Amino acid sequence: MSFLGILYWLSRIIAIGAIIHVVLDNRQPAKTMAWALVIYFVPFFGVIAYIFFGVNRRKERFISRRSMDMLTRRSMLEFVEQRAVEMPAEYSSLVDLFASQSASLPFINKKTDIMTSGYDFFPRLLHDIAQAKSHIHLDMYIFEDDALGRLVSDALIAKAHQGVEVRVIYDDVGCWKVKSSFFERMRKEGIDAEPFMPVHFPQFTSKANYRNHRKIIVIDGHVGYIGGMNIALRYVKGPAGKRKSGGATTWRDTMVRLEGGGVNGLQQAFLLDWYFVDRTLLSDRKYYTYPEYEGSLMQTVTSGPVSTYPEIMQGYLRIIMAAKTYVYVQTPYFLPTDPVFLAMKTAAASGVDVRLMVPRHCDARYVDWASRSYLREAAEAGIHVSLYEPGFLHSKMLVSDDMVATCGSTNLDFRSFENNFEGNSFFYDADTAIRFRNIFLDDEKRSVPLDSIPRRLSPNIAQRLWESLTRLLSPLL
Repeated sequence: MSFLGILYWLSRIIAIGAIIHVVLDNRQPAKTMAWALVIYFVPFFGVIAYIFFGVNRRKERFISRRSMDMLTRRSMLEFVEQRAVEMPAEYSSLVDLFASQSASLPFINKKTDIMTSGYDFFPRLLHDIAQAKSHIHLDMYIFEDDALGRLVSDALIAKAHQGVEVRVIYDDVGCWKVKSSFFERMRKEGIDAEPFMPVHFPQFTSKANYRNHRKIIVIDGHVGYIGGMNIALRYVKGPAGKRKSGGATTWRDTMVRLEGGGVNGLQQAFLLDWYFVDRTLLSDRKYYTYPEYEGSLMQTVTSGPVSTYPEIMQGYLRIIMAAKTYVYVQTPYFLPTDPVFLAMKTAAASGVDVRLMVPRHCDARYVDWASRSYLREAAEAGIHVSLYEPGFLHSKMLVSDDMVATCGSTNLDFRSFENNFEGNSFFYDADTAIRFRNIFLDDEKRSVPLDSIPRRLSPNIAQRLWESLTRLLSPLL
């Protein structure tokens, strides 16, 4: 047998072994089939891709139960000191679900501000950083070394020189293109900056697929931010490629600023991540705000590949299935898991006004193609699908019945629900929900209905085939 023949059969044996490994993992059938197809038809690159991105580490416990108990004890004390916490009857089971499964406690929050552009968010953030007296905690997927990133890092360094504790967590994969000197400068100036799950070959496997996608900021335990914006200039000016090509230049996103007890939930999420990256337990009371007696009820919920259950996805399901009047959803990527998609279609068939908004022009080409058949199927099921036109819609938001809303880092796709470490805040308050609803309706005025674009509803056979092929890979994108 020739050398090429030996190589061929060796690759086939390795591919069969990898497929058996995928099957024995007992993950979702759709994801199993997707990996099996990739490995079988592209054996060499498929096996490499699976080793690097597909090996399942969901059962690995990165944080011990004892350490988590210690980190949540302080927030529990702040929670029990709240007076007259009134649980919303319609969503009490959802509140209990989050509290029991992930120790995500409900807090009374004094003030909630919603920002829809980088021009609103970053000046407010820089002002709050300047006012910091005790500590600044920043947990970001991307912290770019550009004009805006350097401006924020300079502001953090200035506070570190004043004796303020500054801690930064950045995702190692999200910041792959950022030179190490950018973060090394922070460290030399007194900032504790740590990468989340740094990827170094050969430890590259098992880490590259599970990323910290959260965007959480806490200042002095009294002010906090959560949403979809990272620290990068494009969140103000829009994608650089679009600017150069003369396309849409805006970046539409959503960030929420909290004041009061709700910040305790953000702080708990950050301190758990900090223990993971630095192995330091921080539980002093100075990191938490005192309980509020007036305001709106909210919870900050985190989920990730080490969770027993996908808490944020469960929250989406409970809200959608409980909806009586409407559900409005914004997401930059629509590659839904089967339970969420079925819930949306069931709600629409039950007479609920279900609306879905995505960007008309996505920043990820394969995700765009893979999502088109899902969007068409959603429209056929009675879901009103609209495409945001002025720029790239990166907002991750859901609002229902003028009663409940959620905003954070979670996209409606397999990666957010199953692979990434995500964070969302859930608001059980009519005033906050109505503000989110009005933002959605205002964005809808600048969007076009999917059913007004014939070529998207009735693509030719070649386009439909390509969409179907990319959809097969949607669990992996």
